[in-house]
Amino acid sequence: MSADTQIKETVTNNNVVLFMKGTKSMPQCGFSSRVAGVLNFMGVDYTDINVLADESLRQGIKEYSDWPTIPQLYVKGEFVGGCDIITEMTLSGELDALFEKEGIQYDKAAAEKIRESNA
Repeated sequence: MSADTQIKETVTNNNVVLFMKGTKSMPQCGFSSRVAGVLNFMGVDYTDINVLADESLRQGIKEYSDWPTIPQLYVKGEFVGGCDIITEMTLSGELDALFEKEGIQYDKAAAEKIRESNA
């Protein structure tokens, strides 16, 4: 199976997917750690894909999204953004709104706590 096909199937068959360096329980870069930390703290059920385990996926996801960096977050098959975008969306409440719109379960109190601690 090509990397492109594998990526399409993954983002189509899972509500929330994070392509990252490492895993949700053991991120291997600061940017991946930040996004995984937000999702973990907010109690989001998501699929983590370790791009370090497969070079074709690591390069393929950059081509698939036309986005040069990792991590990359997908919600309901749509590319949302990387670390800076997810951080901004979390702090502005846009990530909450996206999760609510798409029917993704998350802990709203945890999201508020992130915003309070970064105010």
